Amino acid sequence: MEIEVKNFEELSSKELYKALQLRSEVFVVEQDCVYQDIDGKDERALHVMGWENDILVAYTRCFQAGDYFDEASIGRILVRENYRKLGYGHEITKASIEAVKTKYKADTIKISAQIYLVIFYESHGFKTFGDRYLEDGIPHIAMVRA
Repeated sequence: MEIEVKNFEELSSKELYKALQLRSEVFVVEQDCVYQDIDGKDERALHVMGWENDILVAYTRCFQAGDYFDEASIGRILVRENYRKLGYGHEITKASIEAVKTKYKADTIKISAQIYLVIFYESHGFKTFGDRYLEDGIPHIAMVRA
């Protein structure tokens, strides 16, 4: 997988389309979750994209402190369904952590994690805090990596 990191202005219309399409495919269709994915925050985000040839197979978006949470953050973390179990989730997460450190000079990163992925994120140094909560009908918990 080849990873690219771009701010919104650097994205081609084709790259933006593929990112929005994949996010919709995973978060809206696969997870059967009706929510507003295009939330007006993409323009402030750093987009981390994992490509296999011309196929977007993994994606995240990252924010500097204050743009989403008080801390820098990573969200919309996903891997295309038929590319899971190849380690791409770990690769895109590592690349996103590095992008936040490099671009935003931030060591503290917050995420809103789906409960079933807590062990995955713990393997990347995140720790849970606070109570579980529902986000778009799915159980989540806040996690921080410091």
